[in-house]
Amino acid sequence: MSPVATTEAVTAAWRAESARLVAALARMTRDIDLAEDVAQDALVAALEEWPQRGIPANPAAWLMTAAKRRAIDHIRRAETLRRKTEEIGHRLEEVDMPDLAGQVDFIEDDVLRLMFLTCHPELAPASRAALTLRLVSGLSTAEIARAFLVPESTMAQRISRAKKTLIGADMELPVGAERVARLDDVLAAIYLTFNEGYVATTGADWARPDLCFEAIRLARMLAAMVPDIPDSLGLQALVELQASRIPARVDRDGAPVLLDDQDRARWDHLLRRRGLQVLARAEKLAEAGAPVGTYFLQAAIAACHARAIRAEDTDWQRIADLYDVLALAAPGPVVEVNRAVAHGRAYGAEAGLAVLDALGPDPLPRSPLPHAVRGDLLERMGRTVEASAAFTHAATLSSNDAERSLLLHRAEMT
Repeated sequence: MSPVATTEAVTAAWRAESARLVAALARMTRDIDLAEDVAQDALVAALEEWPQRGIPANPAAWLMTAAKRRAIDHIRRAETLRRKTEEIGHRLEEVDMPDLAGQVDFIEDDVLRLMFLTCHPELAPASRAALTLRLVSGLSTAEIARAFLVPESTMAQRISRAKKTLIGADMELPVGAERVARLDDVLAAIYLTFNEGYVATTGADWARPDLCFEAIRLARMLAAMVPDIPDSLGLQALVELQASRIPARVDRDGAPVLLDDQDRARWDHLLRRRGLQVLARAEKLAEAGAPVGTYFLQAAIAACHARAIRAEDTDWQRIADLYDVLALAAPGPVVEVNRAVAHGRAYGAEAGLAVLDALGPDPLPRSPLPHAVRGDLLERMGRTVEASAAFTHAATLSSNDAERSLLLHRAEMT
């Protein structure tokens, strides 16, 4: 196999398994920083050895074995941890993982445990989100900094402080009241992971489906853990309904396709049905008096799109009503920008623009979203020169190559 193909194989294995590796190693070593370091060392080793020896039959197990060995070596070299060498070393050696594919439950539990840890109450909300994107989504510090619109040095310090805060923290899944207390943050972390996959913050690709389906897996597991909470079911329904569109979100050349232009026959109808079924279960709980939250409402919005056979069949008035409720439940500029879209479709572009204008000139600094929405609304009103300028400005704020190309194309075609 050529060096390029081998490098691609290493990259694919790392993207598929890095979260599982770090999660399992963090549980074993009880040190997130060490877990991430030895996982990275294993990646470097793969880049060095696989071109010489060939790609192993089980790349994931190879990476885990290499990382475990480096963890043991590190512990043995650390003078201050000599007394723990035997205890931790034995724990690592006793975890036999020759085939990660055959250890699905164990690995899934590790990833979910890691998410509960990154949502530790001792961390600030922004630190929880950043650490989740770093460890579970595998984003670089620079990518996370761009997503949070802060300097890279600031984000590096934030992540470093968060890791230090968690040194020695309990790696077991919380139970009872402690689990419920962290649930909202874990739901948010899973959705954050999904969103980064659905529209990648940076890079050449419009989306990262691997992150989307990792988030779906985690959402399903969490919903099974707490099946009587509408919002946990709502999150599962939401990510499955949105992910059902993935096959139609790019054309054959990989260029983005907007929702109105998608061939809905290409949607994943199994995911669509599953999402609607899960939402129906959440609706029954809500009808019985269980409180609902933002993910339930967002799933209800996604269901309006999922039920429309054609784009023109979409019940935009229902969506606008749901966004009005969501804006009361979770006020914020992102919800308001999407509410502007819904009102623009339900009641005319002028109504949507009024919602957007009420947010002020720059509701999401350095984000392309409000400017892209403004361009769409202005285009629908026939104000093409202003629309083109809005799309062009949105393009300058995007760090995603595919999104930037789409926005520039819309600017040219307006």
